[in-house]
Amino acid sequence: NKINKKIKAVVACGNGTAGVFAPQILREIGCDVVELDCNLDYTFPKYNPNPEDMKMLHAISEAVIKNKADIGFGFDGDGDRVGVIDDKGREIFSDKIGLLIARNISNKHKGQKFIIDVKSTCLYSNDEVLKNNNCEVIFWKTGHSHIKRKVKETKSIAGFEKSGHFFFNQPIGFGFDDGIMSAIQVCHLLNNENKKMSEIIDALPMTYQTPTMAPFCKDEEKYQVVDLITKQFKEFKENKTKINDQLIKEIITINGVRFVLEDDSWGLIRASSNKPSLVVVVETLKSNQDTKNIFNFIDKTLQKTGKVGEYDQKI
Repeated sequence: NKINKKIKAVVACGNGTAGVFAPQILREIGCDVVELDCNLDYTFPKYNPNPEDMKMLHAISEAVIKNKADIGFGFDGDGDRVGVIDDKGREIFSDKIGLLIARNISNKHKGQKFIIDVKSTCLYSNDEVLKNNNCEVIFWKTGHSHIKRKVKETKSIAGFEKSGHFFFNQPIGFGFDDGIMSAIQVCHLLNNENKKMSEIIDALPMTYQTPTMAPFCKDEEKYQVVDLITKQFKEFKENKTKINDQLIKEIITINGVRFVLEDDSWGLIRASSNKPSLVVVVETLKSNQDTKNIFNFIDKTLQKTGKVGEYDQKI
């Protein structure tokens, strides 16, 4: 796993257990490591060790800029997830990091399969690098155990969940989610590219994605509501109902319903696996207004059921 290029990396562990091993491992592969909150402290005095926590991300961003680092890594408490900050101090969403890692892996391991969860970006589906390397992308259910099992069952080389759980099979890893291995793969990506991380991410097509939104829905009703919504979106497709002036070209029902429009924009409605709520995500390729238009269509459809309440957050 040694790298040839000298990569300066901010390594933030939020005083969690990853601080024991993450800085050392990244130094051993050849990184110039700047440690941030890597001492163990069970009171977590600064912020929650969570790569989705804004306080943690802001701290990493400031450290990257201050130290003129090439990359910033933020590990969760037990080190099985990692968040990534580019050289400009910007957070990179986990599904796009997964795509970049998949591209890099596919250049060496052609003809492989990759598993992604239904909340992930549409960019995987038509990615030219993955296509040219004869790779297959398989959508699967959101959830740590679901992705892990699917990677093993399909003998895929890797699996990427939007939450930041990344799984690597042989010859890279042993099938479990591993934040350190994820960081190593990002370092290999930088090692193989004569570009900064910001340049690599900016070369990806622009998308406009909502955060994960969770409208209240009773536990005893949420699955019935999703079944009803799935049926309705199938009817929208059959009846050629337009959403944001586009027809539905595909319906994916492996975990709720993900509908794909003519330009590959999409919306997802599924039941939360651990809360009395639904999960709603939208991604478009042209504008925030398109994203809002599709969300409004989904929300209007949900409200008509009479069983959906307030959102935890909304665009």
